[in-house]
Amino acid sequence: MSLVKFNRRPFGNLVASDFFDNDDFFDNRLLARGLNEPALNVKETVDGFEVELAAPGFAKKDFEVTVDGDCLNISAESSHSKEKKEDNYTRQEFSYNSFQKRLQLPDSVKAEDVKAKYKDGVLSFNLIKKEESKHHKPKKIEIA
Repeated sequence: MSLVKFNRRPFGNLVASDFFDNDDFFDNRLLARGLNEPALNVKETVDGFEVELAAPGFAKKDFEVTVDGDCLNISAESSHSKEKKEDNYTRQEFSYNSFQKRLQLPDSVKAEDVKAKYKDGVLSFNLIKKEESKHHKPKKIEIA
């Protein structure tokens, strides 16, 4: 699931999640999806959100993660090359991989307290909720 920054939800309350998956909504309907786009899991807990991005084959140094207002920007770029020369041939192998993700953070998240770690091909984020959002309980509405 990929998430992008929007100042408002383009389809009102048709999207129930705090995160709006704009890329997935439009790409699956209008365009072919890229094969190298990493999978994304978002899990809500009492204290915040746990986000996992599957990005095997990258090193920690390949990532650039920034928070810009209410948007978490994640990008990675990796390239490798190997050349072998012998008497009558040259063999050259190379690979290049990159991606970019933009996640619109819900209003309930402290953007300044985002924490990230990369281990075993998974880039994990811990997004902490604001105090007033942690104790928010749904209000029951009586039907007349």
